[in-house]
Amino acid sequence: MADGGEGTTATLAQALGAELIQVEIQDALARPRMAHLAWNAKTRLTILEVAEACGLEHIEEQERNPKAATSFGVGTMILRALALGARRIVVGLGGSASNDAGAGMMRALGARLLDARGKDLPPGGQALSNLADMILDGLDPRLWEVTIQLACEVTNPLLGPSGASAIFGPQKGADETTVKDLDAALSRWAEVAETISGRSVRTVAGAGAAGGLGAAFMAFFDTEVCPGVELVLDTVGFDEKLHNAELVLTGEGSIDAQSSSGKVPWGLVSRARSHGVPTVVFGGRVSAEVELETPDGVLAFVPKDTRATPMSCIRGLRKIRTAISA
Repeated sequence: MADGGEGTTATLAQALGAELIQVEIQDALARPRMAHLAWNAKTRLTILEVAEACGLEHIEEQERNPKAATSFGVGTMILRALALGARRIVVGLGGSASNDAGAGMMRALGARLLDARGKDLPPGGQALSNLADMILDGLDPRLWEVTIQLACEVTNPLLGPSGASAIFGPQKGADETTVKDLDAALSRWAEVAETISGRSVRTVAGAGAAGGLGAAFMAFFDTEVCPGVELVLDTVGFDEKLHNAELVLTGEGSIDAQSSSGKVPWGLVSRARSHGVPTVVFGGRVSAEVELETPDGVLAFVPKDTRATPMSCIRGLRKIRTAISA
């Protein structure tokens, strides 16, 4: 399973019988690496994920720098999709290390981002504070022949206290001052982008996904947005697999308040509940607030964290055994 983040390409490729193709790209710090996209020649569908192109998982914690990180690799993967002859591109928006509102992606696709003197901006989110104009004449014309579907797990807007910088910036290495600087830079980007595109995107749900990549897709391309976990569940035929099921097992590294915002376990719980099938959720850690308010359809939370109390684990396992016995 996946929700638009890491593993989305592989999961959908397996379900659809698509071919995995290697693409040489730059990571978020402009270092070369190999990534994969999925290609289905019969349907002319390409699947790619931001986590492969500029993912946080490829950047060591001490190296993270959202002021300079770039989404250029996403654009490189889209160009490869266009070269294959794609007519539909599914983009998994999740797990990014960048916070540049897709500026790097747009550069890779042929756009120019200029300051007030007409000079090209350097890469990274911080440079957007000096953005004066975007020249789109050089965009690859094949972009107007495709539909782009965004598989997005979050509903955050681009700006403000629940925006890209404030919510996701800290995990990318941003301190409090950097968060404010990046939010101001994205605000400047929004002013320019909305004027050029004629589309208001800063408050749209999902615009803050992947460091503002959601806003870039919404502003400039023919884009559809759907919950990532719902797209994956439909593609793998999850409902059909529930017909004779008695129990669903799922898990995540950390089960906390954010898990209910489009993450895999909650997507599975919701679908399974609609079929009357209970779910057991395993977690590397399970927060106390989640355990106290167990949602309908969840039989038990089972923490695997070594810091979890033995009784907490035992209670969860007993519930599983009781359910299976019943």
